[in-house]
Amino acid sequence: MFLLIPEVCQATIDEYKDEVMKYPTTPEEWRAISDNFMERWNFPHTCGALDGKHVNCKCPPNSGSLYYNYKGFYSVVLMALVDADYKFIWADIGGMGSASDAQIYNASELNKCVEDGSLGFPDPDPLPNDNQDVPYFFVGDDAFALRPNMMKPYSLRSMTRPERILNYRLSRARKVVENAFGILANRFQVLLSTMQQQPVIVKLIVTACMTAAVRWLI
Repeated sequence: MFLLIPEVCQATIDEYKDEVMKYPTTPEEWRAISDNFMERWNFPHTCGALDGKHVNCKCPPNSGSLYYNYKGFYSVVLMALVDADYKFIWADIGGMGSASDAQIYNASELNKCVEDGSLGFPDPDPLPNDNQDVPYFFVGDDAFALRPNMMKPYSLRSMTRPERILNYRLSRARKVVENAFGILANRFQVLLSTMQQQPVIVKLIVTACMTAAVRWLI
């Protein structure tokens, strides 16, 4: 039984986090993830599916509406990047519920590494059956801005048939991260409840759950 107390959570993190929560840093490692997305979800050049999950918590003292999200409850945000096999490879935990996914991602270390080129993405190369170079990218939903390294769906208004096909295929690849959140929450059902701890302890609990989940998968 996984006892959700700070000491046990911290011990789990200290023991396993550096081992299991390493995102790739070389073109070969990112290309392996991309190849797996292509094989499993038929979407090329994808280096991960990105999304945020609101983890319910009680209103922290003197926080006003900072943790109150658009869904109508208080939360901290788990922002995560997931590979094609539902494995978490990067996470930013503890964002205030009032912040959007785009705000949290834009301020993250991951985004800074993407922008300065230190993340180690492969050089652009052609998609299957094409000859035009295309960057490698993450896939996300409408919350994120379209960028060379971030692919999002077309607007639902007046879509052409090719745009509908792309949206469908992108959705299949992107839902990997939503499914990963579901697997995590069902494995550690404290994530389905409203946590009564302060945000710093909620962050510790969520980090320990993720670390234990990834350790369990490998």
